[in-house]
Amino acid sequence: MSADKPRLLITAADLAPEALALLEGFEVVYAGKQPDEALLTELCSRHQPVAIIVRYGRITPGVIAASAKLRVISKHGSGIDTIDVNAAKARGIAVRAATAVNAPAVAEHTWALILDCTKSVSRLTTRMHAGHWDKATHKSTELQGRTLGLIGLGAIGRRVAAIGAAIGMRVLGFDPYARDAVANVTMVDLPVLLRDSDIVSLHCPLTAENRQMINAAALAAMRRGAILINTARGGLVDERAVRDALESGQLAAAGLDSFETEPPPADHLLRNTRGLTMTPHI
Repeated sequence: MSADKPRLLITAADLAPEALALLEGFEVVYAGKQPDEALLTELCSRHQPVAIIVRYGRITPGVIAASAKLRVISKHGSGIDTIDVNAAKARGIAVRAATAVNAPAVAEHTWALILDCTKSVSRLTTRMHAGHWDKATHKSTELQGRTLGLIGLGAIGRRVAAIGAAIGMRVLGFDPYARDAVANVTMVDLPVLLRDSDIVSLHCPLTAENRQMINAAALAAMRRGAILINTARGGLVDERAVRDALESGQLAAAGLDSFETEPPPADHLLRNTRGLTMTPHI
């Protein structure tokens, strides 16, 4: 490595060529696919990066303290809950996020999960490969006329809402921080949204106040046979309560793209749960 260029740590195994072209003034260090705190601390101590681009792993006080040269921590995405913002602030280190750039991709994936939960595409594919023909017995859910409840109406939630309205759904929204009206969305409080929605989809950041906001009580308040979608943060959901709701039939299905621990361990309680579609935080 060149001693002349400032170093930049990327908590991933790669970065798009277009992005690397913008970083030609830096010596780039990769942390790999699943960097833990010990590895990130060691890399910061050894390379003394001036900046960290965060894709995977957590940026803890120990990681931050390991580089005396650190000036900026940037999230490759919108959520900064994996960065200890207070520790960074105490050192005068700026924390930035790529707000809204991934909104189209996340909104599209939200709808991929909704459609899989309502049309059983992945389950029917597995059955077909096993030689079954479920035409006479399969029942799917038609979305036109159903109610979609969105918790969080930032750039992602608004895109999800627009698609829901376009296919003839009634769209409810809850967002205490929304500053203006959202087209085709009726704003309600959270209890009303949970009570009246056929599908509840999460699009809010994770904070200390809303951690596990979808818990046993929230799930019990939902319509029996409702569907839960989470493409936001795993900590918003009580995973054991979701499993119990799926097994009891309180939830007809759920689509989860994020989890409390990532990747989930091999014996994770959600594995092999009926009615659950899971994707690896893509």
